[in-house]
Amino acid sequence: MIRPITVGLDGSPESLAAADWAAREAQRRELPLRLVHAWIWQPHDVPAAETLATQKDWALRILREAEEELRGRHPDLTVSTEHLPDTAAEALLSQAEKSDLLVLGSSGHSAVAGFLLGSVGQHVLARAKNPVVMVRANARSAAKHDGGEVVVGLQDLGDPAGPLLEFAFGAAAARGATLHTVHAPNLPPLYGYGPAVGLPAGREDVTGRTESALSHALKPWRDKYPQVPVVQTVDLARASGVVLQAAAQAGLVVVGRRVHRPALGMRIGPVAHAVLHHAAAPVAVVPHD
Repeated sequence: MIRPITVGLDGSPESLAAADWAAREAQRRELPLRLVHAWIWQPHDVPAAETLATQKDWALRILREAEEELRGRHPDLTVSTEHLPDTAAEALLSQAEKSDLLVLGSSGHSAVAGFLLGSVGQHVLARAKNPVVMVRANARSAAKHDGGEVVVGLQDLGDPAGPLLEFAFGAAAARGATLHTVHAPNLPPLYGYGPAVGLPAGREDVTGRTESALSHALKPWRDKYPQVPVVQTVDLARASGVVLQAAAQAGLVVVGRRVHRPALGMRIGPVAHAVLHHAAAPVAVVPHD
């Protein structure tokens, strides 16, 4: 069964940028594109000056206009639309399970606040069982950057990294792009982080062992995707900073989210959170064990 790439639309510039990015991604992967809008039609959801019918027409027009625009740009792309009578978060989570990829717009950015995901985006990212890509309405999401490096941040070099590497290698292969793998190992307290640590021999030992471990973890995927050029970076620094530095000119950034976390709110992990807040490029969050 062919699973589509699904986009959640709400009429915002961010969601339209997400739809534009997703259409190009669907064409690269030769997958259908699905545009959805979620809304429960209840009178108390409607401003006093507007009728329920007006709001419904507005929502359906969002889908229709986006579909027409994307069909015009990508005439060979299969595009479908659907209004979902449910709350946005629950509808999108349901769609994510049926999709190869869910794409959402990310709203708001400033030098201080960073990436403001919003309650719906945060909820979906924390619970989705399949990859979710967050796209900003900025220059980095435009088509001219699609061929840029795919950067993947690896926190674990064992089996749990499998879904993350599968997604990252597949994305790089679809783009004909270089895959830049970044790993910042968790150092024991003896070593610590940063250039001020005065243990050069120890740091070199850790770096060498980690580079070998990273090469070993990547080998099955390099064998599977021999056409993908791979760059490896190991840095004994804070993981989020290492990934963000590598992501400065990326076309796509890929980070992981552990599925089995304590149910303490809608957490997505510190590295994923930092990258989502500060990376300009589209960010894919891939759940894994």
